[in-house]
Amino acid sequence: MNLSLEYKIQEPKVILDKNPVLLLLHGYGSNEADLFSFATELPDHYYIISARAPYDIQYGAYAWYAINFDADQNKFSDNEQAKTSRDLIATFVDELVATYPIDANNVTLIGFSQGSILSYAVALSYPEKIQKVVAMSGYFNDEIIKEGFAQNDFKSLKIFASHGTVDQVIPIDWARKTPAILEKLHIPAVYKEYPVGHGVAPQNFFDFKNWLAE
Repeated sequence: MNLSLEYKIQEPKVILDKNPVLLLLHGYGSNEADLFSFATELPDHYYIISARAPYDIQYGAYAWYAINFDADQNKFSDNEQAKTSRDLIATFVDELVATYPIDANNVTLIGFSQGSILSYAVALSYPEKIQKVVAMSGYFNDEIIKEGFAQNDFKSLKIFASHGTVDQVIPIDWARKTPAILEKLHIPAVYKEYPVGHGVAPQNFFDFKNWLAE
């Protein structure tokens, strides 16, 4: 089976007619094994699928889009690559639903860092495909969301966003803008901060699992 993205999968332990899915999207320079390491801790009735980003940086390290630096060490995201990845993920979701007995009305994206930035972009561009987003250590970049996204119907979308207060990679100030943006779009969102750097605190993991179970 050749789907648009390489992935790892854990089948649900509890089989329903159609099972919900958690799609894990890793950060820059990582791979599909990274977030998959906590697959066993996630609820038993989900398909857990961890996707590999399409751009190869070096052996075992992948990105959803390039980050380039100029002479003054300013960072620039390659938004065109990000948009390509956004649409690849959306296509991949359709392929998963066609390939496995997945409930198309219960698709959750769980993204970390760059994967979190992409999760927002996919969910807000294609809200009919995604019901929940867990966006950890990322931020909202409207330059990579489909044009006119504010007109989309977000009534089935819910978002859990979290960030470390001492994140040295993506400043907390960037993440703090997200709740107001989501509120303006009438998307129900929970936003939490943890006293950590660029990583997932155990409490963060616990909180989003409870949020998923609600």
